[in-house]
Amino acid sequence: MEAFPLHQIAVDKLSVYINRSHTFIHSTVLICMIVYRVSSFLFNKDSQAIPLIPWLLIFSSELLLGFIWLMKSAYNWRPISRSVFLERLPPDDDLPPIDVFICTADPVREPPLKVMNTVLSSMALDYPPGKLSVYLSDDAGSSLTLYAIHEAWDFGRLWVPFCRKYAIKNGCPEAYFSTTIDDHGNKIGFQEEQKNIEVEYEKFKESLRIAGESIGAKSSQDHPAMIEIIGSKDPVIADSDDAKMPRVVYVSREKRPSHPHNFKAGSLNVLLRVSGIISNSPYILVLDCDMYCNDSTSARQAMCFHLDQKMCSSLAFVQFPQKFGNISKNDIYDAALRYIFVVMWPGMDGLRGPILSGTCFYIKREALYGRSREKDVDLVQLKQSFGPSNEFLRSLKTKRTSHSDNKVVDDQDSGTALLQETRFVGSPTYETNTAWGKEIGFLYDSVVEDYFTGFILHCRGWSSVFCNPQRPAFLGSSPTNLSDTLIQGTRWNTGLLEVFLSRFCPIIYGLGRVPLLDCMCYAYFSAQPLYCFPVWCLAIVPQLCLLNGIPVYPRVSSPWFIPYSVAFLSTLGIHLWDVLRTGGTTRIWWNEWRVWMIKSVTAYFYGSLDALLKLFGVKEASFVPTNKVADGEQVKRYQLGIYDFQASTMLLAPLVTLVILNMVSFIWGIGKSTLAGGWGELFGQIFLSFFILIVNYPIIEGMMLRKDKGRIPPSATLFSLACSFLILLFGYTAFFYRS
Repeated sequence: MEAFPLHQIAVDKLSVYINRSHTFIHSTVLICMIVYRVSSFLFNKDSQAIPLIPWLLIFSSELLLGFIWLMKSAYNWRPISRSVFLERLPPDDDLPPIDVFICTADPVREPPLKVMNTVLSSMALDYPPGKLSVYLSDDAGSSLTLYAIHEAWDFGRLWVPFCRKYAIKNGCPEAYFSTTIDDHGNKIGFQEEQKNIEVEYEKFKESLRIAGESIGAKSSQDHPAMIEIIGSKDPVIADSDDAKMPRVVYVSREKRPSHPHNFKAGSLNVLLRVSGIISNSPYILVLDCDMYCNDSTSARQAMCFHLDQKMCSSLAFVQFPQKFGNISKNDIYDAALRYIFVVMWPGMDGLRGPILSGTCFYIKREALYGRSREKDVDLVQLKQSFGPSNEFLRSLKTKRTSHSDNKVVDDQDSGTALLQETRFVGSPTYETNTAWGKEIGFLYDSVVEDYFTGFILHCRGWSSVFCNPQRPAFLGSSPTNLSDTLIQGTRWNTGLLEVFLSRFCPIIYGLGRVPLLDCMCYAYFSAQPLYCFPVWCLAIVPQLCLLNGIPVYPRVSSPWFIPYSVAFLSTLGIHLWDVLRTGGTTRIWWNEWRVWMIKSVTAYFYGSLDALLKLFGVKEASFVPTNKVADGEQVKRYQLGIYDFQASTMLLAPLVTLVILNMVSFIWGIGKSTLAGGWGELFGQIFLSFFILIVNYPIIEGMMLRKDKGRIPPSATLFSLACSFLILLFGYTAFFYRS
């Protein structure tokens, strides 16, 4: 008799119909635009024909936009949604163990209190405590973080049983105690117990505050390995209370300036080896330090896919969306990443599954071990791939079902030897001449290790699923100021373009390994930084042509104007449809357009530049965590929908320069058309400048009208004026000067 399914799929048929219709219409008009460009260049004998260099720039921009759009259209082919049946899961005794990996790197940018809330929420997951192990990776080697996790364990011995007793879904104490609505008020003894727990939590917070003042939030990039299993040393207490607690392990890998540490991917690989020796759970939950568990049933939801007989053999990971609790109503910086988790990932889920997204995913340990774990591989080959640790190699062939399977941890002498072995696998030289980061674990070829690792997993035949329950499984904090948003975007886009320019380019390497539509999805994401080229070109070249009276678009009365109009309106229309059908507003739609333009000329541009410099060996990619501590004034402006331009001139200058250039071209075009008695052939360019200006009105406001602290600094405006003058001078000399 066949078992009942643990989940079900629903295809969004209306979206499928609309998206495919849009793909057909948009493809048709793009072909018409290409025909117009080629024919107008070859057969136009008008003396006002576009000079060669501007024509090539505009045409190549339109071709690149068309290519990126074509790759993006794959996301819309078959969007689906999934629902799970938790009641059909096997009994707790038959559930597989789970290891939780939490990464932190800087106690200043990532305050220990916030990190510990994530740790506590993971400890409080609705899962058998004997089958749950929580690992905190502290890349800073901070004494404050180590102190904090000891304090968190002590508080957790009260918090975790409380959450289990009353089925508390939000296991994050900070979020739980700040919530006014509670559905447990009628349970006997609940109110008093809740009040006592809250008092203890305030004591816990105070202890961290005092420790922060005395110990200090110091980071180190040069420190030995420090690995400690956190918990009570009293065997009486351990037998009674601690048996109800998940295992908690503090891991600070050894870091030396003379050895590469490979950022977050290196940290996760150390956790893979350390956890392989200590708990060796077959499934792993990966969380960023600020992404707490908002629904304690997320582990059971993930198991509804991992234990499904029809897909479990090929399923690598279950990806949950990243959702954020600090998003304002209008989200002026697109901090919610709405389009990724509401449109793109459900679209990929209808194919082979979504991209690995850095956090909030349950992954099968076996998938990360690559081909080197095959049964016919001998010991010598295993050591060449996995390194020389015999204890870790033994874990490759060992399956554990609970903490009790690893008795060595409970023995003091054996436990000491075990911890010594974990420090050995956490050394920076352990991976030398092995396959770690190349074929095994999280891969090192890109600073976006999640995207690249997920792509290679799909190429190896693994699949993934996207689980997006009504109650957010995880909640975190997203950057809510312009500077952090663009810095984060620059880092991401550096890594994405690294993959696109490498031998692993999805549209080439993926063909034959994954279906075409999946190749296109991955190719779009890695080619996304290239948006900077067409956006820069179309914000400069048509405007320079306008100033010189040279038309680059067809007359309004020409039939060739129709494809351009349809392409423009269909692009706006399909985006509006996506926003409205997912519960958004026209204000969010407009904000997302603005953020896309801003990112295209800054984050995409600098990310592409970094990737190219790294490709030619000029510069190594860097990783700087975004600030998890928000400035009060910046947060207030964000909530009010007011842009905060407190950012470096390097980030502001491109934005202000292009706005000034388009202001000049728009005013000049309006004046010239008025004097000429009609719009003539310049309407397309005038409208383009007008569209750029209205979308980026907050930049004009910040440059000319605002006097508050969040305005664009006058120094940035003056520098941008000089840059605009240089562009005008260079453009005239290079494009239009005729002797």
